[in-house]
Amino acid sequence: MASKPGILTEWPWTFLGNFKYLVLAPFVVHSTYTYLMSKDETQRDIVYPIIFPLLLSRVIHNQIWISISRYRTAKGNNRIVDKSIEFDQIDRESNWDDQIIFNGLLYYIGYLLLEQSHHMPLWRTDGIIIIALLHAGPVEFLYYWLHRALHHHFLYSRYHSHHHSSIATEPITSVIHPFAEHISYFTLFSIPLFTTVFTGTASIASFGAYVTYIDFMNNMGHCNFELIPKWMFSIFPPLKYIMYTPSYHSLHHTQFRTNYSLFMPMYDYIYDTLDKSSDTLYEKSLEREAEVPDVVHLTHLTTPESIYHLRLGFASMASNPHTSKWYLWLMWPVTLWSIVITWIYGRTFVVERNMFKNIKLQTWAIPKYRVQYFMKWQRETINNFIEETIMEADQKGIKVLSLGLLNQDEKLNNNGELYIRRHPQLKVKVVDGSSLAVAVVINSIPKGTSQVVLRGRLSKVAYSIALALCKGGIKVVMLDEEEYKRLNAKLTPEAATNLVLSKSHVSKIWLVGDGLSEEEQLKAPKGTLFIPFSQFPPRKARKDCFYFTTPAMVTPKHLENVDSCENWLPRRVMSAWRIAGILHALEGWNEHECGNMMFDIDKVWKASLDHGFRPLTMATVTESKN
Repeated sequence: MASKPGILTEWPWTFLGNFKYLVLAPFVVHSTYTYLMSKDETQRDIVYPIIFPLLLSRVIHNQIWISISRYRTAKGNNRIVDKSIEFDQIDRESNWDDQIIFNGLLYYIGYLLLEQSHHMPLWRTDGIIIIALLHAGPVEFLYYWLHRALHHHFLYSRYHSHHHSSIATEPITSVIHPFAEHISYFTLFSIPLFTTVFTGTASIASFGAYVTYIDFMNNMGHCNFELIPKWMFSIFPPLKYIMYTPSYHSLHHTQFRTNYSLFMPMYDYIYDTLDKSSDTLYEKSLEREAEVPDVVHLTHLTTPESIYHLRLGFASMASNPHTSKWYLWLMWPVTLWSIVITWIYGRTFVVERNMFKNIKLQTWAIPKYRVQYFMKWQRETINNFIEETIMEADQKGIKVLSLGLLNQDEKLNNNGELYIRRHPQLKVKVVDGSSLAVAVVINSIPKGTSQVVLRGRLSKVAYSIALALCKGGIKVVMLDEEEYKRLNAKLTPEAATNLVLSKSHVSKIWLVGDGLSEEEQLKAPKGTLFIPFSQFPPRKARKDCFYFTTPAMVTPKHLENVDSCENWLPRRVMSAWRIAGILHALEGWNEHECGNMMFDIDKVWKASLDHGFRPLTMATVTESKN
């Protein structure tokens, strides 16, 4: 929002929320019906129904730019601005598709009102030339002076400051403007289109190409990485006057009073508003190499639809905890295509970058889904993925690599010990984060608790939790005799006195892991607090009980560039396994934490608090769901 919002700031359909697309529905239905039901073949006009596919192509075009840009800025090569992007920017830019709806309405209305727009040919060369000339002339010229006017205090504070709230830009930043601004921009861009319509030189190709050109240049210019190669300007030097670069426009967002041009910098040269550092920043950005992080967190895909919740997927979804959306089922062709791509691509990819004090962080993902980790025939492939990633990290000089989700599964690689045995000379420290996960679970148990139920698959974390609680005098109730025997065999005689086998379900504190069934949940007393110690949360079966999140903590404010949620966790909440890797680097611990290795729980917990991480409360968990 601008600092002093003016009239026509809000979009007319804002009140509709996610149902805003319905404003296009009457036109889509009417255009389709008119085309299909027309009895006279000569009266059928493809121009009317093709408007919707054009709008859809624009959405896809924008999304491709978003994904590419986020991937490149996470890697760091050719990045222009280092300033972080936070949730407030994501929320502010979540309505980037409003301008597509707006343009769609005007296209439909224009078609219905203007007889000249009917039955346009597929191609007309003269119309394309006219559009190109009118864009380079009147459109670029008028935009330049409109843009300068928008930087006058009166208009800037009421309108354009909303756009400039984003210093580190993303492709969709290009269309984040108040409604009134978009009216003025559409008026400018319609000059070439209306001219060709009224002169009878318009064509489907010229309309589609011009709209696509505007989207392409807008998105490209707001990428926070340089992608225009130097050889293009060497081959054709005048190109610098008719095509800007991402670094060129980035200076406008950091300096504000230079580089006003739309896509063609010639007017900045003519009116002496060119930023003197444009060429320097361009070359510096091109030379910038990919970033080498200090800490890498290695995760993987969870469900097929989790690709949309990745930071590289849909920004608005990634910025909220992962929940299943019914409308994602409508995208099953895209989902299926993504599954095939991840199967073929077969390489770990960078998902996210963060900064914690002076520690550079990255999250990498293995292109495998949760279900594949339970397939025996996939284990060798997954282990090879993880091993190759660890070796790559070692070669790059990365200090710590933490294993997230099922990448540290006991059956898969014995909590990462497999790789340490194979490569005893590893310099990168491999961390499974079990010690902090145990500390988080223990400190999530309400004060004064005298007994807890422990249920779920007995993992390294489960054994350590039981041992710590029994030593601390808290009774640990087991419901399964076989699990009781296995756990009892690993406890000291003194600690084992607090391990109890019981068929009673009276305790209202349940520590749960993988394998907890809905039937077992139904046996718990009303008001029971389920605290997971597993990587994945249990499937909720009770509305009269409370479900805590998987082991996690609230991150401090000095964790930068946080614009997405980690799976199902609330905003600015990080899993214990991921935090463990950061603590390992901050504290300079020079040993692996995998296999049976466990750090001192109190020491790890204290280190997390000392570095600003805070325990997650039930209130935070509840808030994130509302």
